[in-house]
Amino acid sequence: MSKKKLTGAQTLNAVFAGTDHAPLLESLGVDLPEDLLRLALTHRSFANENGHLPNNERLEFLGDAVLGLSVASKLYENYPTRPESDISKMRASIVSRYGLADIAREIGLGAYILLGKGETTTGGSDKDSILADTTEALLGAIYLTHGFEVARDVILTLFKKKIDNASATGRHQDWKTVLQELCASLKAPMPVYTATSVGPEHEQVFTAVATVNGLEMGQGVGPNKKLAEQKAANQAVDKLKASPQLVAGSVDA
Repeated sequence: MSKKKLTGAQTLNAVFAGTDHAPLLESLGVDLPEDLLRLALTHRSFANENGHLPNNERLEFLGDAVLGLSVASKLYENYPTRPESDISKMRASIVSRYGLADIAREIGLGAYILLGKGETTTGGSDKDSILADTTEALLGAIYLTHGFEVARDVILTLFKKKIDNASATGRHQDWKTVLQELCASLKAPMPVYTATSVGPEHEQVFTAVATVNGLEMGQGVGPNKKLAEQKAANQAVDKLKASPQLVAGSVDA
C-alpha cells in the first residue's frame, strides 16, 4: 500500500516542527506565535514548491517600515548636529541588505529559513538577500505580535553596535555607486566589471575585477557575484582616491 503524499501545508508544518526554534527566539528576546513565526521563515521558493503557500514577503514589507523608522529615530537622537544627508546615509548603510545579513548571521538565522530545493542546493541559507528579507519578515512578525515599542526595542538591541558605530561612509554602502560617482567627477569612463567563479554550484566562490579605462582598479572575492563586485569597487575607490591621476580626464583624452 503506497504512502499517502503530504499536502503542501502538511509538509510545511512537518518541516517547521522538526526544528527547535527556541535559540532563535532567545536571540530575538521575544516570543512569537507559531503561525507567525512559521510564516516569517517561509521563503517564496518553499511556498511555491508546495502548492503556492503564503510566504513571508508581506511581513518583510511591514518589517522594513518598522526597521527604517526605528533606526532613523535613534540616529536622529544620537547625532543631533549631523545634517540630514549624513544621517540618511547612516540609516541606508545600517538597514542595507549587507547590514541586515550581518545581523541574520549573528543570530544564526540561516538555519531556520524554509527554502525550496533549488535555493537549498545553491546555498540560499547564506545569501545576503534571503537573510536580509527574512530578518525584515521576523521584525514584521514581532511588530504584529507585540506592537511598535517592543519591535523597536528588539531592533535597537540587535543593531546597537551598528548604530553606535554609524558613520556617513559605512562599510556597507553601495561601493559600485560610489565608484560611478567618483569616475564621473574625474571625467573618466564608467567602471566595467568582469567576474569568474570556481567550485561546485552550491559552494561557488566568485572573483570580480573592476576596470576603469582599461586599467584594473580593484579585485574582490565573495560567495556571490554582487558581493565580489562590491568588494572590487571598494578597492577601486580607495585606489582612485589615492591616485586620481590614473584616470582623471581620460574621457577627454
